[in-house]
Amino acid sequence: MIPCRDTSHGGIEVSEPLVKLGPISHIGLVVDDAEQAAEFWTRTFGVGPFDVREYDMGEASYFLVRGKPAKPRFKAAIAFSGEVFIELVEVMEGETIHSEFLRRRGEGLQHLAFSVDDAGAIIARLRREGIEPLLDYEMDLEFNGQPVHVHEAYLDTDKLLGGTTIQLLEMKPREP
Repeated sequence: MIPCRDTSHGGIEVSEPLVKLGPISHIGLVVDDAEQAAEFWTRTFGVGPFDVREYDMGEASYFLVRGKPAKPRFKAAIAFSGEVFIELVEVMEGETIHSEFLRRRGEGLQHLAFSVDDAGAIIARLRREGIEPLLDYEMDLEFNGQPVHVHEAYLDTDKLLGGTTIQLLEMKPREP
């Protein structure tokens, strides 16, 4: 048994977890305008500077929304706050879980991302438990000045976790 907290005060214990996630990578907020939101975060809270980039997911190795191919375009503004970064996501074109979230709930916190070593293995294990990826893709890009290969999956957890989607983020260095 792995204790979730000190059980001497009424805590709970759980058996081994289905999967082991790494540290929190980032929080993702869906916004109408990534640049305007970044300016607000910087001016109001001193978070920044933000790196704002556009992403054409038609350039990804694959990009699946609910298991179906899609080619949306995003703008993402990223700024670190300690070891964790804040990601402001603006959908510029196409239908994704981000645009669904924006229509349903408006702007706000959409996902909590964890770093993982093998997103594919975690996805396979969670699928056996009925937790499917809502969005899954792989892509080569540059992050924090370094060439990387990214595999991201957004899991269908918002009904299980009070409205929050868990994202898996596997990021491995690659040759330029």
